[in-house]
This record gives sequence, structure tokens and C-alpha cells, in this order.
Amino acid sequence: MLKAGTKAPAFSLPDKDGKMVSLKDFAGKKVVLYFYPKDNTPGCSRQALAFKEAYERFLSKDTVVIGVSKDSQTSHQKFAEKYELPFLLLSDPELEAIKAYDVWQEKKLYGKTSLGVVRSTYVIDETGTILKVFEKAKPDTNAMEILEFLAQN
Repeated sequence: MLKAGTKAPAFSLPDKDGKMVSLKDFAGKKVVLYFYPKDNTPGCSRQALAFKEAYERFLSKDTVVIGVSKDSQTSHQKFAEKYELPFLLLSDPELEAIKAYDVWQEKKLYGKTSLGVVRSTYVIDETGTILKVFEKAKPDTNAMEILEFLAQN
């Protein structure tokens, strides 16, 4: 995992509509960059809904919310429509940002080891520096933990 105080790696990824989005597009704003394993799975859906529920509070703190997974743009479109998600979902099938942010790791499930996205969230400040890292983020509490952190900083 990357550490707080380091420069956030630059990226340029397509959103659900194919529009390229770069970290530098949000200079001057805080960015909540959350990485999740897969659209429409129980944990990822709960996490997305928690961010949706808290979205106005993030906006009031001039903070952008961006979800990233290796799912396709089409998958992101369906996921965003199904849950009426108001924030950006970026598609990273080549694992560009996923690897740059060191969230592509070995995971164990039912005794089997495989590589996959470890649910993690980075809070990036207005200058592109990582303020806080939430490793192994919990889907149900991640959004509120970040809001608590932002209230103190």
C-alpha cells in the first residue's frame, strides 16, 4: 500500500461513458479514490450505496468521490444505473491505477490464493498528496470513516 504523505500516482481512465478522467482534473479539490473488487457483488454494492447516501456531505466538503475497479465501462453503466450512483466509476481493465496504488494483491478465499483488488480507499488532498489510506476498507463503514476523517482535517 502507498503511504500517507506520498504523491498520488497520476492516472487517466475511462468513466462509464468512455470519457477519459485524470487525477489532475481535480486539482484544488480533495479526492476520495476507492478501489473495489467487482460491480454488483454484495460488498461492493453496499459500499457504493454508502457513498451514494453520503454523497451530498462529500460535495459540501468540496470532495470528489471516484470508484475504480477492473470492470468494463458497460458493467459500470449498468451498476451506476441500477443503484443511481451520482459519483464517477472508472474502468481499469489493464490494472493501470490498480497496480500504481498497490491494491492488486494476493487474496485468500476458501483456502485458495489468487490475485485481486483489495478493497482500499485513498484520500488525496488538493495538491495531489495522499492524506490518508484506508486499507482493507469495510464496505458498510468506509464512507462514514472518511467523512469523520475529513471533519478533523
